[in-house]
Amino acid sequence: MEKIDIAIIGAGVVGLSIAHELSKSHSNIYIIEKHHSFGQETSSRNSEVIHSGIYYPKDSFKTKTCIEGRQLLYEFCSENNIPHKKIGKLIVAINNQEIKELDKLFKHGLNNGLEDLKRLSKDELKKLEPNVNAEAAIYSPSTGIVDTHAFMKKLSEKFEGCAGSIAYGCELVGIEKTKQGFALALKDRGGEFKFLSRVFINSAGLSSDKISAMAGLDNPEYKLKYCKGDYFRVSSSKSKLIGRLVYPVPKKDRAGLGIHATVDMACQLRLGPDDEYVNDINYDVDPRKARAFYESTRQFLPFIELQDISPDMAGIRPKLQGEGEGFRDFIIKDESENNLPGFINLIGIESPGLTAALSIARIVAGLVIP
Repeated sequence: MEKIDIAIIGAGVVGLSIAHELSKSHSNIYIIEKHHSFGQETSSRNSEVIHSGIYYPKDSFKTKTCIEGRQLLYEFCSENNIPHKKIGKLIVAINNQEIKELDKLFKHGLNNGLEDLKRLSKDELKKLEPNVNAEAAIYSPSTGIVDTHAFMKKLSEKFEGCAGSIAYGCELVGIEKTKQGFALALKDRGGEFKFLSRVFINSAGLSSDKISAMAGLDNPEYKLKYCKGDYFRVSSSKSKLIGRLVYPVPKKDRAGLGIHATVDMACQLRLGPDDEYVNDINYDVDPRKARAFYESTRQFLPFIELQDISPDMAGIRPKLQGEGEGFRDFIIKDESENNLPGFINLIGIESPGLTAALSIARIVAGLVIP
């Protein structure tokens, strides 16, 4: 049986970041990816936002990796000519109750160490974004957008340039713990084969709970819930009417941050995502949702008409918390305590996973047995 040093399952943005980080000090690393290219699931179906770290508990993985990862991502993009823009983000309140929630969020962001946040009055907001209608706002100038495909492409090039290998079109069908590591059974178009890896890193995104169970850790706390988010595109004639990301005040009972407006690298405007728990992975966008998207955003984006929006795309978030449940953090864990030394689990890596990817990679590198 062929032996390698490190196997990583999942060539999404986090798996690629881990591979890139480990290739600086390790060799004989393989990524296993069931699709025929990188980033075919959550990594390519999101808002492509570089987040600030305002929303989550201060000492959580989500906050720490987001804040560190944001800086690392901006540096990586600048050094490698990855298209990105630090365009800034507005979180807007449209009534007195939302202003109270906005003020709480502002204090929370400052407590998380986001010293560049600004609290804006209605007049100050109008000076920044004349076409946005709100009573108050938080302005995060360090929030931005990135070309996620270009970012992942560069990560894969750098990894393969360090003699790393990506096995596309390979599905993991079995894991067996041995004295030497992990015997991994894979299936591709040619049939099934096995190899032995000293370290195994589970970065399988939407399938990460299933991979963990395959290794013998069928833990109810690891069970993922699929939360679908649809997006609608705004007509080009309206896309230039805002220049920054515009988010509503997040609702406590919702799984996401609320339907927001994002400007992409082509300066086109998109609304979404919404949040809907689903049982299966399906990327169809229901055009009948158009009115709900319109109603959700017209209060702070009054220039948008129903006829301006059309279905765009959908993504699935791999959430650990179910509908109506409280906060759950990323799971980034070496499973030695469960008699699986060398097995590193990453489960529930949803937003802000893109922003946090390079920071998560550093944590994982620190968990890899020398």
